[in-house]
Formats: sequence, structure tokens, C-alpha cells
Amino acid sequence: MLLKALLLFLVAHIDSVLSLNNTPGPQCRCLFSDPSCWPPADEFDSLSHQLSQPLISPVPPESACYPPSNPSGNCTNVILNSANGNWRANQSGSMESFNFETFIFANGSISACYLNTSLGVPCEQGSVPPIGVDARSAQDVQAAVAFAVKWNLKVVIKSTGHDLLGRSSGRGSFMIWTHNMKNISFDANFIPEGGPHNETFNELALTLGAGIQWNEAYAAGESYGRVIVGGTSFGESVGAASGYVLGGGHSVLSPTYGLAVDNVLQFTLVTSSASVLTVNAYSHPDLFWALRGGGGGTFGVVTSVTYNTHPPTPATLILLSVENFSSGAIAQSVVSKFLSLHPTLADLQWGGIASFDSSFFSFSGVAPDTTLAESNAAIQPFVDFVRNATAGSGETVQFSTVPFDSVYVLYDAYIASLGGAASSSAGLNGELVSRLFPRELLETEYEKVADTLLGLGDLVSYVLAGGGAVSKVDPNSLGLNPAWRKALGHAILAGGWADGTNATGIHQVENQLKGYLAVLEELASLYEKNFQQTFFGDHYARLESIKDIYDPVDLFVVIEGVGSERWDELLDCRKA
Repeated sequence: MLLKALLLFLVAHIDSVLSLNNTPGPQCRCLFSDPSCWPPADEFDSLSHQLSQPLISPVPPESACYPPSNPSGNCTNVILNSANGNWRANQSGSMESFNFETFIFANGSISACYLNTSLGVPCEQGSVPPIGVDARSAQDVQAAVAFAVKWNLKVVIKSTGHDLLGRSSGRGSFMIWTHNMKNISFDANFIPEGGPHNETFNELALTLGAGIQWNEAYAAGESYGRVIVGGTSFGESVGAASGYVLGGGHSVLSPTYGLAVDNVLQFTLVTSSASVLTVNAYSHPDLFWALRGGGGGTFGVVTSVTYNTHPPTPATLILLSVENFSSGAIAQSVVSKFLSLHPTLADLQWGGIASFDSSFFSFSGVAPDTTLAESNAAIQPFVDFVRNATAGSGETVQFSTVPFDSVYVLYDAYIASLGGAASSSAGLNGELVSRLFPRELLETEYEKVADTLLGLGDLVSYVLAGGGAVSKVDPNSLGLNPAWRKALGHAILAGGWADGTNATGIHQVENQLKGYLAVLEELASLYEKNFQQTFFGDHYARLESIKDIYDPVDLFVVIEGVGSERWDELLDCRKA
């Protein structure tokens, strides 16, 4: 059950050395551990006078449970909230997946601060940046960026810490924390900056600051009578204007309204020159192309995102589960039948998620703008198939459909309500691998796909993320990997481990995940041999050229991001 909870969380869940690129030989960032280059205290004092908030010194939140703890530390509070995604997002030193707070040295020793104090190991900083800026405005970000460039610091951009590749942390780095950039505005007739004055746009748009989370964005949309395309996670704690959208952003509404990037009208961001840019189809259109799918933390520090919105619509929630498959053959038949049904569901613009292994199957589907009768008619043949396949075999089948007045009410009742500590799986150790499945494969080889996924032996989460409106967008109109336009499903598998597991045990889990690469092609994971093709497809070269224009000093380097292959494994030093 722990691994199942971890996987469901990960699904829901996920961006002065001006001649750095041109100077031959390795070039290293200055890290906190190097007193020969780290800025002196008076320089940090000077920086603090330029900021709206005091500098922050992020620490692992678990440090409150170690004497002598931070005077403001409250171990009981940490224990109660450690698995609450929204609480973790509010801590500058907390990552949603605990393992990204830790650091494994080359000799196998681990620097970490475990919640389980009985392990008898000291509380250490791990990969949590030791100092940073609590940015509340673009001006705060400008000051932080200029300071980082001046002192050649390794920069980490963090909003909520949900990034599942660990891009929100970095040992010895300088953090730009955008979580408290909470501005929201609504425009009933949004006109992109630089757009032609004689053109009527008529777009009802929400502009979200970089720290806005989906629970806040959905509530804002509801207050204006609008729907915004966004993610689903326990408590809706994922950031709405940070890494989620910069990576593409799939949603249960994507088959109806497209991916998050398909709904973006404008960005504002701070580049490595400390310039504030407004970016849209008319202003810096090359960067607008790149930001829509080119990856978070890569081109600059995004300070706001403006989304197109949609009118409210009723929706039906479909819930189906099968417990205790009596045989692998029955499991295979159910999963195969579901995968064969997915193209039809995509044409109906359904979204949702299925989870399954050899003993379990569940499906939570969302059918926007669909009556209860229409939803039942679409799913009933599959339900009948499941009941017939399991008749007399001892399985437990549960099925229900629930109508809601709007998608927001559905979110509030079924997703946001799961945000408490007892329901969320934040605070665990875990990594994942995933793959997009194109429509053609599901139409012709669904049995092979089912056999392959079930044969891996782990719980699979299968997201109904594509098709419908997603497939109708010109794949070259934005920087997102073109593979999304042919994809229907997104299959995800995760591996986890307990606190205190040594490096050998952690590497065993990682090797298990690596082993999936031999079975499933083009997986997107920490272990990609060719992340450029997997994440960005044939858009990579153009993305790289745009990065070089707007970030010529390579300040913004993230794990498996555009240009990261120029750097060593830790992203500390540029390769010779």
C-alpha cells in the first residue's frame, strides 16, 4: 500500500561569468562549501537591502526534531504534517519527495535529516540549499539573479518543490524561492502585450503568480465563473505557474481543452541578464515557443503565467475498482479491454487515471459536459465485461457514477478533500519512470501493452492525458515534444524506499527502475540515455539555440534540461 500511495502521489504529480559558454576547459559554479569563492557576509547584507524580505536559510523541516532544534521548530507539527503536500510546499527547505532533500556522496555516505530520529544518524543539510531569496516580486528576482551571476553561484528555482527529478534542490546552491508570489488577477478582455490594437481577442484570462498552487487557481477561476486547465494531486498542492506548465502540463481536462501549455497566453520572467520580459505570441515569440514545453528552470525565472479560461461545465465522475484478481489471465483481460477502450474515451474527451497490477484495477474517470445517462452508456459495456470476466472467481467489483454541477465541484469534493496528512503521500522517498503511448499502439496492440505493463510486476498508473483537443494542436507551434500530439496514455511506475536505507539499497531501487528501460522504450526518467529525444523530440536543437540567446551564461541548468549535457552529473562544473 505504501508503494501504491507513493505512485498515486507521484502521478498527480512532475527551470560575472559572461564568457562561460565560450571559455575552453571546465568551469565550475561556486558552492557554499568553497570559502575561496563564496560571497562574504557583507555582500549578502548588501543583497538583503535590495529585497522586500529578509534572506532565508532553508533547512530540512525534519531538523525541528533534532536537539538543539531551530527555536521556531515544532517537532510535533512536523510529524503531523510531514505527509501533507500543502504544508511541505510552505517550507522553503522541504521537497515533496524526501529523497530530494538528501545527498549521496561518491563513497556511498548519505547526508540527510530523517524524520525518524531513532535511526541514530545526525541531521545534516543534504541537498537543501543553505541560503536564498524569498521572492515576492519580479524586482526581488532581478536582485537575486544579478547577485548569482556576479558571484557565479549555482542557482536553484523552487516554487512548491514537487519536481520529480529533484530540480528544486541542489547541494550548496543559492535558492530563488518563488512560492510566495501569490498574485492573481482576472481580465475579461485580455490583450497580449504587443498584440495588434485592431484585433479583438475576447479572451477571459487568469494571470497567476509563480507561487500559486492549483487549489488557489481553481478557487479563483470559480470565483469568476470560469474553468482553468490544470493538474490534479492530493490537496491540489502542485504549482500552477511553475514547472508543471513549463513541462507541458496534462490534466483530466486535456482531452477537452488541451494541455496546460496549449492554454497559455503570456508569461513574464526574469532572464540571466536580470531583465524582466513579457513573453507571448507578439513579444519574444521565440521564447514563447520555447517556454511552452521546453522545461522548467531552463530559460529564466518565471514570475507569472496568464491562462485562457473556459466556461463552467457539468461533469460526471466514474469510479470502478476490482480487488483480488484470482488469476493473471483475468487481470490481463481486464487491462487489455480497458486499453482498447481508451481511444473511444479520448474521442469522448474523457480524462482520468487507471491504476493496476496483477491483483488490482481501478479507474477514476472524468467526463466533462456529459450527462449521467451518457456517461453510463459509454462505460457500461466495459463494466459488464469486467463483471462477466470475474463472475464466480471471488473478485470484488465496485462501480459508481456521480454527476456534478461543475468540474470545480468535482475537484473540491473528490480531489482537494484528499489533501490532509492521512491521505497524501508527500514526504516519502521515491523516483519514477514513465512513457507516452501513441493512439496507434493502443488501437492495434493493446494486448501486448497490457502484457508488458503487467509483466513488470509493479503497480502501474495509466493517465488518460491525450487525444481529443491535445491531438488537434500543430505539434510544431510550440516547444513541447511533438510526441504528445499522437499520445493518448501516460504510463508511470515508481520505486520507493524507507528512511535510513543505505546507498546500496537505494541504488537497487534505481537499478530496478533502470531495468524498465530495457522493456519500455523512450521512458522519461532520471536514467534516460537520450533525454534530449525523450523529453523534447526533434525540437531540442531549436530549444537549445533559444536558450543560448536568453541565457548566454548558462545560469539556469537543471537535471535533464536543455543544455544540461554540457555539465557534469551534479551540474556543478561545465565539461571540458
